[in-house]
Amino acid sequence: MPRSRRRRPDPRTADSFEQFVAGFTRTEVRRGSQWTVQPVSAAHAQKVYTCPGCGAPVEVGTPHLVIWRADGILGDAADLAGRRHWHTHCWRVF
Repeated sequence: MPRSRRRRPDPRTADSFEQFVAGFTRTEVRRGSQWTVQPVSAAHAQKVYTCPGCGAPVEVGTPHLVIWRADGILGDAADLAGRRHWHTHCWRVF
């Protein structure tokens, strides 16, 4: 059987590009504190979380935001451990 001459996409490259497009991390200031905000695409939303803004579940397949303190006094590890998943709308009105 002849071999295919088409190049198959490298799965590592495709995954890193998808992470690049989906994960633009930014810093925002809300209520006098600095927060790190990272969007999560619908394709990467694999678990159900509870939104701290409204108390409703963030369902699987729902694009949302992951938020954590950027200026906490306990250090980066503690801030990252305290991250929460918010509905995009809930974070906008927070």
